[in-house]
Parts: sequence; C-alpha cells; structure tokens
Amino acid sequence: MNISATQIVFDTTAATYDQDRAKLIPSHDTFYGWAIRLIPPAARTIIDLGAGTGHLTAMLRQHFPAAKIHLVDFSQPMLDRARERFRGDANVEFHQLDYAAQPLPTEACAVVSALSIHHCTDADKQRVIQAAYNALKPNGVFLNAEQVAGPTPAQTDAYNELWLRQIRSNGATEEQIEASLYRRRDDKCSPVETQLEWMRSAGFADADCWYKESGFAVLAGTRL
Repeated sequence: MNISATQIVFDTTAATYDQDRAKLIPSHDTFYGWAIRLIPPAARTIIDLGAGTGHLTAMLRQHFPAAKIHLVDFSQPMLDRARERFRGDANVEFHQLDYAAQPLPTEACAVVSALSIHHCTDADKQRVIQAAYNALKPNGVFLNAEQVAGPTPAQTDAYNELWLRQIRSNGATEEQIEASLYRRRDDKCSPVETQLEWMRSAGFADADCWYKESGFAVLAGTRL
C-alpha cells in the first residue's frame, strides 16, 4: 500500500469520516448488513482490516459482544478516534500497521474489511487476501465489503456517475462530496471477478459475491 499518499488523505479527513458514511454509501445499512450476516455467529476473534475510526467495529460489537476484535489501520488519527470510541472495552485491541506488508494477528474466526483494500495496488491486494487466509482458523471467513470497478472502464464511469446522483439525492452536502472525492483520488478499484479469482488462488474454495449495487460489493470466502 502507498502509505505516503493514502495516509495523508485519511489522516486529513479523519475528523469527518464517521458522519459522512451514511450519506456517501448508497444503501448503507444493506451494504454493512451483508458484511455482518456473513460472519459465523459463534465468532470469537475478529480482525477488522482498515478499521479506521471503528465504523464497522461498532456494528461488530453490537452483534458479537463477547468477541475479541483487532482493529488494524495505518492512520494514527483514525485509530485515535477509534480508541476514544471504544475506551474501556478490554476486548478491543489496536494495531497501527500496513496490513499489506506487516503480519496480522492469527487464529481469527473472521477477517473483515470495509472500504479499505481498494486503496492497495493489485499486487498488494493479492498479498492482503493471502494474509487474511493465513490469519484464519479452519472454517474462518474472510469478507470484504468493498468499492469495486466495473468490468470495463465505461462501466466504472457509469458507476461513478450513478454514485454522485445517489448521494446527492441522499442528502450529501457538497462539502461531504468534496471530502469523499479527495479520498477517492487514491482509489485503485478492481472488478469483482478479478478479486474472486484472487481469493480462489489464495485458497478460498467458496469465494463469492453476495451483494452488489453498482460500485459497492460484498465478497466472502471460507478457509476450509
């Protein structure tokens, strides 16, 4: 991952990241809902890759109150906000690291990520997927709630045009849109089918796309 560019973007927008989410993700609740429901109900150890301010982790905590959750992110300002959010929660641990290059915690029941891995190069995406596989226990699940490219550049452009119409209709302010476009400058989105092939190559025999709305998709696979 190109930390020098990506870290600056997310360090700069950490203060407004949480409040923007619901406005900037079409079908926000459905998108994150799929990410939650694909996690094994008995999961006791969960790794949140690119956890940021803990937006997804807060939902995980509601559904898995007894689970140990590892928040992994390279942005100190993002993790500082997450630490404040989960102050006093002994079952939440924080790891400031580049998950494309540094070791992850192990023996996880689930490795989850939301809107983070698309900042990696294709080579790093494949390393992350393999690292997620290696971090899982047998029958553990990797799921990636992700921003994706279309099968052609024209389709990707159509996704982006639709996204702008949707978020304006959803009440996003021009300031929120400007901040999101700033974050998107470093995006390196990949098509769904390409990512599923990477997951299968890493060992996920049942890799599949469970949900997709234009440029947003939820991919999942199990370590057998």
